[in-house]
Amino acid sequence: MLWHWEGDSKRRGVRWTLSCQLTLTKMLKLLLPTPHLIPSLHHCNTLSSSSSLHHCNTLSSSSSLQFQCRFSLSLLSHPHPLTLIPFRSNTRRGGLSLHAFDSSSDSKSDEAETETEKEKEKEKGGLNDQSVRIGDEDYPSGEFEFEPITGWRSFIVKLKMLFAFPWERVRKGSVLTMKLRGQISDQLGSRFSPGLSLPQICENFLKAAYDPRISGIYLHIDNLECGWGKVEEIRRHIFDFRKSGKFVVAYVPTCQEQEYYLACACEEIYAPPSAYFSLFGLTVQASFLRGILDNIGIEPQVERIGKYKSAGDQLARRTMSEQNCEMLTALLDNVYTNWLDKVSSAKGRRIEDIENFINEGVYQVDKLKEEGLISNIIYDDEVIAMLKDRLGVKSDKDLPMVDYRKYSRVRKWTVGISGGKELIAIIRASGSISRVEGRLSVSRSGIVAEKFIEKIRNVKESKKFKAAVIRIDSPGGDALASDLMWREIRLLAASKPVIASMSDVAASGGYYMAMGAEAIVAESLTLTGSIGVVTGKFNLEKLYEKIGFNKEVISRGRYAELLVADQRPFRPDEAELFAKSAQHAYKQFRDKAALSRSMSVEKMEEVAQGRVWTGKDAASRGLVDAIGGLSRAIAIAKLKANIPQDKQVTLVEISRPSSSLPEILLELGAFLIGADRALKELLQGLTLSDGVQARMDGIMFRTLGDYPFANPILSMIKDYLSSL
Repeated sequence: MLWHWEGDSKRRGVRWTLSCQLTLTKMLKLLLPTPHLIPSLHHCNTLSSSSSLHHCNTLSSSSSLQFQCRFSLSLLSHPHPLTLIPFRSNTRRGGLSLHAFDSSSDSKSDEAETETEKEKEKEKGGLNDQSVRIGDEDYPSGEFEFEPITGWRSFIVKLKMLFAFPWERVRKGSVLTMKLRGQISDQLGSRFSPGLSLPQICENFLKAAYDPRISGIYLHIDNLECGWGKVEEIRRHIFDFRKSGKFVVAYVPTCQEQEYYLACACEEIYAPPSAYFSLFGLTVQASFLRGILDNIGIEPQVERIGKYKSAGDQLARRTMSEQNCEMLTALLDNVYTNWLDKVSSAKGRRIEDIENFINEGVYQVDKLKEEGLISNIIYDDEVIAMLKDRLGVKSDKDLPMVDYRKYSRVRKWTVGISGGKELIAIIRASGSISRVEGRLSVSRSGIVAEKFIEKIRNVKESKKFKAAVIRIDSPGGDALASDLMWREIRLLAASKPVIASMSDVAASGGYYMAMGAEAIVAESLTLTGSIGVVTGKFNLEKLYEKIGFNKEVISRGRYAELLVADQRPFRPDEAELFAKSAQHAYKQFRDKAALSRSMSVEKMEEVAQGRVWTGKDAASRGLVDAIGGLSRAIAIAKLKANIPQDKQVTLVEISRPSSSLPEILLELGAFLIGADRALKELLQGLTLSDGVQARMDGIMFRTLGDYPFANPILSMIKDYLSSL
């Protein structure tokens, strides 16, 4: 069989062709695979950047292949100076085409078979949007395939459970109860953290699917405070769990669009008669404080680069700009369209029917039951009685149940999910970006550049890691810190594959970090882009006059008072210099984005300008490589590291929570008083945050995520404190 590849790589300025004569010598399965995530492999990337290629390693250890290869390389243009820091592989966005020729079969039948396989893959991946083809390269979908534990492996698992730690013991036939409500963090939490983090939630679904002691999941969904990216990730894990054949039912005492969207992934939905349902549609809000600031004598002098860069508008404007309105309308339309599409698909209804039903104003659970949008109207104890009847538990006996917090302490090894020898590092970056940690900063309250860079360097220096996945959930922050982290990520990508995985938001400085990776994976509703900068200061002259405060400055140098003289507005020459510095920062951001995404500066300018995109729109514009969650990012990392997709890997969390006494006391105190979120935000606001900011606007978007930075009062306080 003859294989022929051809394509180009704009980053390195080369044109390449590769032809291989392939002979299959044997195909032998050595061992039964241990249950794990088995992504669907669409494309085998076995290219080499060398000018001659003598052999090629395949992506399957179960076959032995012989290759006869011809490789030619021709320069198209002079390389960009910044490409002195190359990626391991420079073909991910090149024009890649794959042609197979087999003299023993008709080429037309091969093409028909290929098209049929593509259609099957499309239907198979349509449930969770993980197999979407983006750009010119097909990445593995990372789709979960359940393989039951049988034979001798089942015996080994039972033996492990027999000798498990006391806190890992679960009664046979138990129902796992999980409560999804409030804030869901992308960072790993300690045992004293309130609720569960996203990694723990997803791991519980995976363990429960293989755990023979778990018969099903009883899911409580109530008042979520997270973005659509995390909801999509959890929803995908619910569908994956259902592949095990076990049941999952949802109980929703209060429900809006986000909660119902998640509940639709379950087999059955129950609600009490007094449930609060408010399915009225989605809204976006933007608040403006300029009128208040004028009344108290504060004049914000904000410099924004990018016509869609709305960060600072809530301070500098009284109304929404035309460009901001256009951007927010597009985001809202994308979320609403996706909601209608997924809900109608889950309930077997037409999109028009669901939309008409929503437009009637849904608040009565009776009406939802009549329309078949919930299974029944019963109380929590009645749901438990129903589950007892389903599992054959006698009425005078208690239903065996295990709490989600206790179950999170069960190791994957105990239920038969063991990692492989190959290690992939998971580096999590959540929160606002700052350069250094302030004296009062709370651990894990944001992304501190100096700490993040230390983790990146540790992974780069370690030979045990074959690849790294950077999980980003950040609206941005300090532009300098973002650039320093981008540099380190790019250096890491020169030594081993680095994949960026976006959660709820990876915008502005968050996107700055991601574009240093070899490939970017985002959820369809991730908020990303926002390639722009904003900077400014407050003129407090009128406020000082009102309160009788006076401030005098003695300086040397024409522009010495540029950032410290808050008792007066900018002079014309100062305003010009201030604008030039912001424009310079924007050009650096834009040019590096163009380089990282293999685009021309002109093309990048069209999608930059500070505009926020959903992950799906960003993918269609070349800002993102693939749509999916963390599992797909891991599958792509395996592909780039030449690890077979059916081979297990061990994921190593680099950002594990500290077990120090101060951290434990802090987490315990937050758990007791319920002030974790407010405390972290307040202390974060006291952290030094001078300089140009690459930050996404704090949109008050209920269904896109109730982030702390969306509070306009806190934003004003933070900006004011940073200007003092």
